[in-house]
Amino acid sequence: MKTAAILGASADSAKFGHKAVLAYARQGYAVWPVNPKESQIAGHPAYRDLASLPGRPDVISVYLPPPVLLNQLPAIANRGCDELWLNPGTDSLEVVAEAERLGLPIIRACSIVGLGLSPAQLGA
Repeated sequence: MKTAAILGASADSAKFGHKAVLAYARQGYAVWPVNPKESQIAGHPAYRDLASLPGRPDVISVYLPPPVLLNQLPAIANRGCDELWLNPGTDSLEVVAEAERLGLPIIRACSIVGLGLSPAQLGA
């Protein structure tokens, strides 16, 4: 089973960080929401940070603002992934430059749409 870490996952069903948890689960992924303030998101145990994940995710889908994401890029590089999705609003020239410098496999697009779903199909 493929695994997806949602960095910036949200318990708020109106936020894209919540919809991504639902989307990856719907497409058969084991979902690892990452949010230091939540114990569970959409029925999935939430993890404080990337280092707390039970393994290396196949996909990391990001829902963090660029200044916060920039600080997380070294942890992403340490954990590793096959695809790093920088969803709309998460990337900046600085984020992309640093991610490329670290050799991260970035995709600049909406991961929900990349799964073949529409965020509108996922509630709230």
